[in-house]
Amino acid sequence: MRGRSLIAKPADLVRGAGVRARTRDWAPRTRLFAVGERTGWSVDEDARELEATARRLGHAVGPPSWARFAGNQAVFLTSHFDALLGPHWRRSSHRLATAYLHGRPGTPGAPEFDAAYSALVRDPGRFSAIQVTHSEMRDLVLEAGVASERVFVVPIGIDVEGFAAGDGSARSRSRGVLGLPLDAFVIGSFQKDGVGWGDGLEPKLVKGPDVLVAALARLRDTVPELHVLLTGPARGYVMRELERLGIPYRHVVARGRDELGRAYWALDVYLVPSRQEGGPKAALEAMASGVPLVSTRVGQAQELVVDGGNGLLADVDDAEALAAGALRVRDDAALVERLRAAGRVTAEEHALERLDARWAALLDGLVARAGADGAY
Repeated sequence: MRGRSLIAKPADLVRGAGVRARTRDWAPRTRLFAVGERTGWSVDEDARELEATARRLGHAVGPPSWARFAGNQAVFLTSHFDALLGPHWRRSSHRLATAYLHGRPGTPGAPEFDAAYSALVRDPGRFSAIQVTHSEMRDLVLEAGVASERVFVVPIGIDVEGFAAGDGSARSRSRGVLGLPLDAFVIGSFQKDGVGWGDGLEPKLVKGPDVLVAALARLRDTVPELHVLLTGPARGYVMRELERLGIPYRHVVARGRDELGRAYWALDVYLVPSRQEGGPKAALEAMASGVPLVSTRVGQAQELVVDGGNGLLADVDDAEALAAGALRVRDDAALVERLRAAGRVTAEEHALERLDARWAALLDGLVARAGADGAY
């Protein structure tokens, strides 16, 4: 839920008192709390990865559940909606930072984008650091009045070891487990593209599920062996439309990174149909896994994909171009090999540890580093 209240409930009071007692003697700004949305989805993974990065860089990390009870420390919120729309954080004594990954104001059907941006415009100095992943969001945050020295372009990274490139044997095993025909042309879409956390029958239009369906509809008659593999929650809209179109699909819930990585091995191509993105993470995951990527020009993808080199690009809302890109992958074996090889290189260039220097620039102005002996 965007902008939920973080005011302590009566049941939290005892716990809060305990946290305050344990943190009372901490010197100011010596602990980092990386706080996600507690939904178990993407930004929570971002928070855990940031904790690991901070530790590598010599910063002390506190339990995220302590953040709202402690004071005068450093808090990085991986959701700018929580950071800007929730009343607790901006009123706290913490030094604050947030990720601002996507959300152009004026987006139809997304009033939270306007609300969050308006809150930033009203108080652009409240955040000591803001992470953006691409130039569009950098410019948007600067236009809100945030000082340039507080805006840091830190791309989304990837655990390249967790997304190994698959071969023919891995492909066969994965398809066997997932119940996909070995001779199918399998298109992947691994995202959350429905509104809310239920069935997702209402499409979340910034993710482009309608564009995805339109592209798949164009492929239905020209690719008789077409199958679609879906993961992620709230995919009801896409599943309903695929059933209407008579396109075979499988929807699986990946339980952890290992299962997600193996799901990529079953694919012939991965489609990104989004209208706005921070990444998406799936772009690098597909590249790392050896899966040709066809993406709209969104988010970080538009800056890391070289059209025809390590992936294929289409304009936003251009379902025909997405379908044409998928057909190129099906019909051009040399292109596939080129995309697989170059995509893996791009993924390795964005390995989490290779982004440490960029994170160091952001964190060093936010939270103290421990000395060699662990003291501050």
